[in-house]
Amino acid sequence: MAAYGRLAERFGIRLWCGQSMQIETHALFAALTGMGIQAGFGTSVVLTPLRHPYHAAVEARSIAALSGQPFTAGFGPSGTSFQTNIYGAALDKPVAHTADFVTKVRALLDGTPVAMAPGGPEMELLPLDDVPDIEVGMGVLRPAMARAAGRHSDAAITWLTPPGLLSDHLVPAAAEAAREADREAPRFVVVVQVAVARTGRDMDLVAYNGTHQHLSLPHYVDMLQRSGLPVVHGDPAASARTLLDAGVVVTGAPDDIAEQLTVWHGAGADEIILNTSGVLITAGLGEALRDTTDILTAIAERSAG
Repeated sequence: MAAYGRLAERFGIRLWCGQSMQIETHALFAALTGMGIQAGFGTSVVLTPLRHPYHAAVEARSIAALSGQPFTAGFGPSGTSFQTNIYGAALDKPVAHTADFVTKVRALLDGTPVAMAPGGPEMELLPLDDVPDIEVGMGVLRPAMARAAGRHSDAAITWLTPPGLLSDHLVPAAAEAAREADREAPRFVVVVQVAVARTGRDMDLVAYNGTHQHLSLPHYVDMLQRSGLPVVHGDPAASARTLLDAGVVVTGAPDDIAEQLTVWHGAGADEIILNTSGVLITAGLGEALRDTTDILTAIAERSAG
């Protein structure tokens, strides 16, 4: 991760990390900052069943203060199986749960006292000066969560989202909800799986390794089916091939990938997260860093031109 942090610093971009069950995500960001890496960070996303809103606000503020950079704190409720493992039962209303969670975190970061439990005393964070800006975001896959993001969050963070679903459903739903709530629409941050097509590289395997865990979860399959893709729950290998054929997993030469990513910007993405996990799992850290560097270089050259 230090190598990725130095890459983010070199290109002047943000380093994103999802929920880690090995080295805790915020501890990782703090360690990178302690190494002298000067980069902004974001979570895409960490899971609400593992934390309390008050602690989440402290974590977010800590990373912003330690790094001296703006921070995006993204949260999601996870899938029903994980919820059941943590709570003993799935959340009855995961959208409402997430909206309540991010509303409390946002209020605490803004210095507003919040009752953590119904009828309980209001609590607030102890003051801390000179903290960079902190966005509070929600993981968004389907229109209901997009509407909640429009009402309650600063950022909407998507994963494996086809550009058509983004432009036709998620961005409009969030924008309409934001208008109704008389607030600014959230930024859309889109995680896109990328892999350079190199000689001898098995792209089917790369796509499978980067996506199969999510393709085994019903809410991801439902999201992709809503977008018109014939993915099949229980067959992640065939579904990964579908994503590859549809361009949801973006491949080609670095210049080609840079060109294809403009489709997501056109669909409403304000920021794109390059995810090279498929390459990392298939070919190792060196190849994943090579792909990330080559793609970022192509994007930079395209922007300069």
